Amino acid sequence: MKQELLIAIEQLEKERGISKEILIDTLVTALQTAYKKNFGSTQNVRVDFSETTGEIKVYSSRLVVEEIMEDETVEILLEDAKQIDPSFELGDTVEEEVTPKDFGRIAAQTARQVVVQRIREAERNIIFDQYSDRASEIINGSVQRIAKGIIYINLGKTEAMLLPSEQIATEKYEQGLRIKTYITEVKNTTKGPQILVSRTHPGLVKRLFELEVPEIHDGEVEIKSIAREAGSRTKLAVYTSIEEVDPVGSCVGPKGARVQNIVAELNGEKIDIIEWSEDPVQLISNALSPSAVERVILSDEEKAALVVVPDNQLSLAIGKEGQNARLAAKLTNWKIDIKSSSQYDAMDISDFSPGMIHAEEAIHEAEEAADDEDVYEDVVENEEE
Repeated sequence: MKQELLIAIEQLEKERGISKEILIDTLVTALQTAYKKNFGSTQNVRVDFSETTGEIKVYSSRLVVEEIMEDETVEILLEDAKQIDPSFELGDTVEEEVTPKDFGRIAAQTARQVVVQRIREAERNIIFDQYSDRASEIINGSVQRIAKGIIYINLGKTEAMLLPSEQIATEKYEQGLRIKTYITEVKNTTKGPQILVSRTHPGLVKRLFELEVPEIHDGEVEIKSIAREAGSRTKLAVYTSIEEVDPVGSCVGPKGARVQNIVAELNGEKIDIIEWSEDPVQLISNALSPSAVERVILSDEEKAALVVVPDNQLSLAIGKEGQNARLAAKLTNWKIDIKSSSQYDAMDISDFSPGMIHAEEAIHEAEEAADDEDVYEDVVENEEE
């Protein structure tokens, strides 16, 4: 039995990835609990386990006192202690072996559940340590099960949770589907480590570009800003200080291969890549791509901008349901109000205040004009194509 115990510890170390030291410490603690439960709950006991032979011995410790005040199981009179060893003095500790003859069998039965529980705790700690510093990273996994709208993703030795709020509405998740997700949080709970992941977080797009574009991975190209409406469209602003490197071209890749790989991973989500500029006028103009921009008027105090576009591109600049303008505003961190050239010419610019011009009004005006001229849907359809 002694050798079988050592073999079992070695197998657990290999199969579960738990160190021998943790397993032996777990076993010793479990044996102490087993002894107290079966042979004396008040005793101070120490269990000695030999890593070479597997032999188990139990020692009882008693304090040498002049008069017993508590219990004979934890105290021993000085005269009795001297019979064991004349060198004992008051305050010393007398340790005697008290291993029962059938302790191996009783210990195995009693300690089994404690050992299993401690092994589970050790496994949970190992998994938590493995993932605790991986927040903001991409992880691969497969859909294991779906319960109450929550998707559980198999990561091997553990699973991650994809909550409904982090799922893309247009995506269909089926059991066995392999997907990439973005780790948003790792928590250590009483039930073990809880790994929360997302498919909607802008960080997922950023990490995908880092994996796909060597220039971003190597630091030659920097992602300055991301605005995303998951499942529909993302705008990405990139920058480089190296003259020989084209930041937008690097992200697009030869014949668009790099960006298309990311679009495929995101199940067709459209991605607009623009060049970052420290000049807000240029940045806002770039952000409203694919629409042309005639002029940009800034209000630094309100951090708002009036953007003038050609009459035939107003709908394109605003985008379907205002998406293009909305994402451009998120990307640049500027309030953006859009007017067509003819609308701008009709304005009294002396009374202009960006805060008085609302994107919602511009969207409404553009859609009304499009209904009259059958322009809006055609422009949107062209953009989608």
